[in-house]
Amino acid sequence: MNIIKNIPNGFKLFKSIADYKPYLKKIETLRQEEKYEEERALIAEITGRWVNEVVKKFDMHLTIEGQENIPEGACAFYVNHQGYGDIPTMFKVCEGKQVGFVAKDGAEKLPFISDWIKASQGVFIKRGETREGLKSIKEGAEKLKNGYSLIIFPEGTRSHSSEMGDFKPGSFKLATKAGVPIVPVTINGSYHMFEDRDVITNGAVIDVIVHPAIETAGLARSEQNQLPAKVEQIVRDGLAILVERDQNRAN
Repeated sequence: MNIIKNIPNGFKLFKSIADYKPYLKKIETLRQEEKYEEERALIAEITGRWVNEVVKKFDMHLTIEGQENIPEGACAFYVNHQGYGDIPTMFKVCEGKQVGFVAKDGAEKLPFISDWIKASQGVFIKRGETREGLKSIKEGAEKLKNGYSLIIFPEGTRSHSSEMGDFKPGSFKLATKAGVPIVPVTINGSYHMFEDRDVITNGAVIDVIVHPAIETAGLARSEQNQLPAKVEQIVRDGLAILVERDQNRAN
């Protein structure tokens, strides 16, 4: 990573997150007072304001199809993971709705970012520790049952490109244990924000398809077992469409 070249935009990004720190206490107060609807509304309001600021500051060009497929209540978004730009992209996709991210446990050490993952009802997953990983899945399922929506990157890591890795089946237990709808989402172009140059870059063109939701409540065990492959294929087919669109745009 070119640290020097990343300083100006890195400062802008972290300052945009730090500016919202005063709201953390308000969210926590609502949580402690068990005013959960108000808590979700405040999370949605703040993340919406933040992402619109980021879109403007970094001149992000987003095309989003299928937002009407997002259910009203709690749901689990399963999304391909190209880069860090997926985070503001998904906040924009879900604008007006509370969403938290399922993140690697390493993110828990990041200043400001870890605070917001916790505040937005996100979950940290410990990789390589089966017992801790199961605890994290149980925690995430409980949040979904309690009405909080989560965004999951089932590849487990960024692809840094328009390629897509295999989905990890274990991540689907979050949705099936909670019995909430799964919303497959395909993203293309988010890696242009950072990964393809190792520099935070303005002007990324990002395309998104929000696919129809898949109900998980009442599914037989055999149907649950088929979900990872089914959702992966939906997202992968969407990626092929978006990659072709991007190539046509370049020509």
